[in-house]
Amino acid sequence: MTYDLAVWHGERPLDNHRACDVYDELYERYLDSDDDVVPPAPSVVAYVEALLDRYPDDVDGRVVWASPPVIDEASGPIVYLLMSYSKADEVSEYAATLAREHGLVCFDPQGECLRP
Repeated sequence: MTYDLAVWHGERPLDNHRACDVYDELYERYLDSDDDVVPPAPSVVAYVEALLDRYPDDVDGRVVWASPPVIDEASGPIVYLLMSYSKADEVSEYAATLAREHGLVCFDPQGECLRP
């Protein structure tokens, strides 16, 4: 079981409904497409690198990420984070805070809501 977050570069939507629309569009365009792979945006790469400084892809069998390497889940302006459910509270809180610090939007696709 995983807990998922989507983090993207762009303006923060005004509400959850608009955030769902933006997420759906980005997911379809960049993550769910069989088209050419789009390299992740520099802001997304910097975010993932900062996230991995605290929670590496795999250290001594402590698995935080359900789909490492995390950078492989990034395309264009978006990264889709799949984290182990057992670590979800701790990691998702840090991931949301770090996204805000990097000027990125953090969205919970399961709860269909923006993360503060």
